[in-house]
Amino acid sequence: MSINLNLKPHYSQYLFLVFFALLHLNSAAIMSDSAAKPLDSVDSSTSSAPAVYIVYTDKPVGEDPTPYHIQTLSTVFGSEDAAKEALLYTYKNAATGFSARLTPEQVAEISKQPGVLQVVPSRTLQLHSGGSGLLNLH
Repeated sequence: MSINLNLKPHYSQYLFLVFFALLHLNSAAIMSDSAAKPLDSVDSSTSSAPAVYIVYTDKPVGEDPTPYHIQTLSTVFGSEDAAKEALLYTYKNAATGFSARLTPEQVAEISKQPGVLQVVPSRTLQLHSGGSGLLNLH
């Protein structure tokens, strides 16, 4: 059985957009906040153990961000070697900052440093597809 819709190109594009919007709404309903579960279940604000944090900083003018980030961390750790050991990754493109293992006390201290814009815990989320009847995804 064939169906001939005889649609002009702009109508078929409109139908595609409606289909895409419905697909997006369906997947958004499936991927609600209850479906996203953190893999790291320990609340770092109540523990004194180091956890991974992302530290957003001003972009240093005329210098590579890595030495700037190490210098910022050194003020909290007391030495450049300890700062290098705690530094996990330096962000240079879309945002400027770094990730590091910090205790809650170190987070409070580094948040006060000049050039530090924001410090947030790093979170890893596991997304569940939940299966969509529309596309039969599992």
